[in-house]
Amino acid sequence: MEPHYWPLYRLRITTPRLELRLPDLKVLDELAAVSAAGVHDPDEMPFAVPWTDAPPEERGRSTFRYVLGTVAQWQPERWELCLAVLFEGRPVGQQDLRAVDFGVTGEADTGSWLGLAHQGRGIGTEMRAAVAHLAFAGLGARALLSAAATDNVRSLGVSRRIGYRPDGYETLAVRGRSRTFRRLRLDREAWEAHRRVPVEVTGLEPCLPLFGVPSAAVV
Repeated sequence: MEPHYWPLYRLRITTPRLELRLPDLKVLDELAAVSAAGVHDPDEMPFAVPWTDAPPEERGRSTFRYVLGTVAQWQPERWELCLAVLFEGRPVGQQDLRAVDFGVTGEADTGSWLGLAHQGRGIGTEMRAAVAHLAFAGLGARALLSAAATDNVRSLGVSRRIGYRPDGYETLAVRGRSRTFRRLRLDREAWEAHRRVPVEVTGLEPCLPLFGVPSAAVV
């Protein structure tokens, strides 16, 4: 399918091992199955919103609906790009990039999850490097923001390798308990200094207006 009215489906971000793209229905169904199979140990909760507490079937359905909802609700002033991460041609996780008034602020947030069966292989770092390249080299971002629970060692490690720096703390209620999250910030200078993963972006030019970015603003 080559959708004329939604060119984001033709956007591709590739690294030596991965391809990131907005999933069509077939890939989205496979991605939902990955989330249904498990994203973390049930005794842990690495996310601020405990969406993974749902039973497997409901978790997969929630993933499917959420990604479609981001397409339906997309506005250049407020958008969320949910990219399926494909390893050896099959979905293994999801990498998100979201922003409000990106055309004005130049700042966006990142978030991600990776199926349990695919963790511990460096995929998390590679997919974050891919979306950082899209943001800085493709969209002309000034900074990327993220957050992770202070005991989420893996996520914090990925952020450190990409070049994120500490940006304070925040306290959130998760599962009815107080959890402390470390805010993180990646500016262009730090991103440039930590670039290690080769990344290629194709199909971006027709998408720029959807991100609220004029072509002349891209660097």
